[in-house]
Amino acid sequence: MSAGSDSLPLTVLLISLGAVLGAWSRYYVTRFCSRRFGLDFPVGTLLVNLSGSLLMGMAAGLFRIRFSLPNLDHLFMVGFFGSYTTFSTYALDVYSLFRRKAIAPALLFWLGSPLAGFLCVELGIVLALWLTRGISS
Repeated sequence: MSAGSDSLPLTVLLISLGAVLGAWSRYYVTRFCSRRFGLDFPVGTLLVNLSGSLLMGMAAGLFRIRFSLPNLDHLFMVGFFGSYTTFSTYALDVYSLFRRKAIAPALLFWLGSPLAGFLCVELGIVLALWLTRGISS
């Protein structure tokens, strides 16, 4: 919990409220985009990832850098953006590493996360199919 933040129950409430709003927002943005633009390209996911990154950067600038506003940090940075898009958190973490001049960790995290994520998705699919072999749908 950040210094100066309120009680744990309030923090949990703010994170939970933000998470619900973020999940709903992601659902409706991607739903709208798939209906509007079709399913040939994941426009909704791209829009969520980019808008989430832009807004996460703005929120970090306001709630962490310019002002110390832990309650708004919990509501938006952890709650809303945590469920709206984790890509924005990834982008902010990469930025923070580069800004601290931690070049090797920044490059490893920046390039390794998507590759490892893809491999984990593939492994997860293989594992799920292996665990359910012999079970008919």
